[in-house]
Amino acid sequence: MAALKYAGMDDTDSEDELPPGWEERSTKDGWVYYANHEEMKTQWEHPKTGKKKRCAGDLPYGWEQETDEKGQKIYVDHINKRTTYFDPRQAFTVEDVMMKPKRYDGNTAALEILQGRDLSDKVVLITGGNSGIGFETARSFALHGAHVILACRNLSRASKAVTLIQQEWHKARVEAMMCNLASLRSVREFAESFKAKKLPLHILVCNAAVCTQPWSLTEDGLESTFQICHLGHFLLVQCLQDVLRRSAPARVVVVSSESHRFTDLLDSCGKVDLAVLSPPKNEYWSMLAYNRAKLCNILFSNELHRRLSPHGVTSNALHPGNMMYTSIHKSWWLMTFLFTLARPFTKSMQQGAATTVYCAVAPELEGLGGMYFNNCFRCQPSNQAQDLSSAASLWELSERLVAERSVGIQSL
Repeated sequence: MAALKYAGMDDTDSEDELPPGWEERSTKDGWVYYANHEEMKTQWEHPKTGKKKRCAGDLPYGWEQETDEKGQKIYVDHINKRTTYFDPRQAFTVEDVMMKPKRYDGNTAALEILQGRDLSDKVVLITGGNSGIGFETARSFALHGAHVILACRNLSRASKAVTLIQQEWHKARVEAMMCNLASLRSVREFAESFKAKKLPLHILVCNAAVCTQPWSLTEDGLESTFQICHLGHFLLVQCLQDVLRRSAPARVVVVSSESHRFTDLLDSCGKVDLAVLSPPKNEYWSMLAYNRAKLCNILFSNELHRRLSPHGVTSNALHPGNMMYTSIHKSWWLMTFLFTLARPFTKSMQQGAATTVYCAVAPELEGLGGMYFNNCFRCQPSNQAQDLSSAASLWELSERLVAERSVGIQSL
């Protein structure tokens, strides 16, 4: 320390603070070095601590290293449209990487969870990604480099969603494909089209849903809420399970709801009853149908995790948030009116997408599944949602339903 004082290098408040005339820089591969402008020299060791440092990882997604007209390295943040001579990686040295995972809550936005993440090696498939929570989920992944595929019923709306994302970030890799969950034929055709692309699949988000729909039957002869919210997703995962396994580690994220707590699926014998899930018109109530479908989501996710986790594919279910203003309730004027009144107190779509994104990328969830999340926290679902026999019974029923309406579907 006496030598440092003699050299005038102890004149700073922090051990890591550089003395006057020194500048911290980094190489392209992330090694930090120090330049002394007075003596016109560089060195790898910190002039005060004598330690060597290396930046953690690559440049954050959206950043590029370029050269200005004077030949100096500059760093361009295309997302926030700013330029700096400071390497953004220098904010995250190797010593910083071992920090505890950040805690998130109901106020967290999806983009906050992805801050600093580079997902350019990931392929993400999202059902219903053209609006609401699904769109914000897709947008968040795409702005951080993932190759995002929107599987949507309405290709026109999906294409508009793609355009919006690409207008925000011209290098975003996002595309739309036709997939109508109300048609098992359409789901199979989508799966074949996806496989033809020869892409991996690292994250599959089962997001699409309908709520407060008037009673109707799909072309497969099943009540539409049940098929769109559950059975279509069941078949989609069944058709793509070989891709997920080849892409391991992979994650399936199933968007459910707290409304799953207010219903039951079992008959008098304790089995999941198709007459309950796909009732005739005179026994149908739209809100109850939605609640039952959301309970199916959790049971499906749990059983899927049990079957595929030995192959490196995990699955978790989640509740995106209370009283979010989306278009999902557009079929019922009363619900739309109530949501309009409550809108100042609801979550934003970015906040609604946060738990989906958390379940898809959180490092602490690697290899873990069969869980239910709300506001990025693990919580306990209803007793029936945790019942293993109910999950197995629903799986068997779902397998039978798709098998009766198809030929040659591979069983998990």
